[in-house]
Amino acid sequence: MSNPLTEVFIFGKAFAEVVTEKLEDSLTNILSDIGKFDAETKHRLEEFAREVKARAQAEKQRVDNPTTITVTANKCVDLQELLDELRAEIARLKAELNNYRQK
Repeated sequence: MSNPLTEVFIFGKAFAEVVTEKLEDSLTNILSDIGKFDAETKHRLEEFAREVKARAQAEKQRVDNPTTITVTANKCVDLQELLDELRAEIARLKAELNNYRQK
C-alpha cells in the first residue's frame, strides 16, 4: 500500500502544476489581448490623424484657391448683368492668354 502522505504530496504537486499552467495560459492570453488592443488603437489613431490632416489640407486648398462665387441673399443681383460681367472677364483673360502665347 501507498503512504497516504506521499499520495497527498503528489496530488498537491500535480494540482499546483495544473493551476500554474492555467494561470500562465490566462496571463499570456490577457497580455496578448492587451498587445492587440494597443496595436489596433495606435493604428486607428494614425488613420484618424491622416484623415484629419487630409481634410485640413483639402480645406486649405479650397480656401487658397476658391472656385465658387458666393452671392449673398440680402443683395439684389441682376443675373444677366452678372453673366455679362463674367463673359467679359473671360474674354479679357482669353485676350491676355493669346498675348502671352504670342510673345
